[in-house]
Amino acid sequence: MAAGEVNWRRAGRVLVIDGAGRVLLLHGYDPARRDEPYWFTVGGGARPGESLAEAAARELREETGITAAPAELGEPVWHEVAEFSFDGRRFRQEQDFFVLRVGSPEVAAAGMTDEEAAVVDGHRWWTLAELESAAEPFYPASLPALLRGLASAG
Repeated sequence: MAAGEVNWRRAGRVLVIDGAGRVLLLHGYDPARRDEPYWFTVGGGARPGESLAEAAARELREETGITAAPAELGEPVWHEVAEFSFDGRRFRQEQDFFVLRVGSPEVAAAGMTDEEAAVVDGHRWWTLAELESAAEPFYPASLPALLRGLASAG
């Protein structure tokens, strides 16, 4: 890939919301900028031939140990195009966000790929108020508004 070239990919992400209305976020960093950690939603890139719901369900299992069939995720609740750099490469990622409501599951990162395990160093359940006052960045930045919309829609 030529220097400066943008990598395009599709991703499925999951807003995992527990019985108390908190959203699960993972904590990690870009290997090229280790001193700038951030929080992000569960999910990741789709493999060739994989639907975004299939990618979201696979990433959910790998990153959290929580299992859900793609059909359980329903239809996406939000779509965005994110442009970012990671490990010195530029990405343009079209991503769909699904919702999974859970009770109070255990979160286990045992299924992470080596690449994921190298850059993800924790998780946390966040309330909307905590997100709105967070000192560390989180992605997507519009997550509080998205969660408010989901709460009002029931």
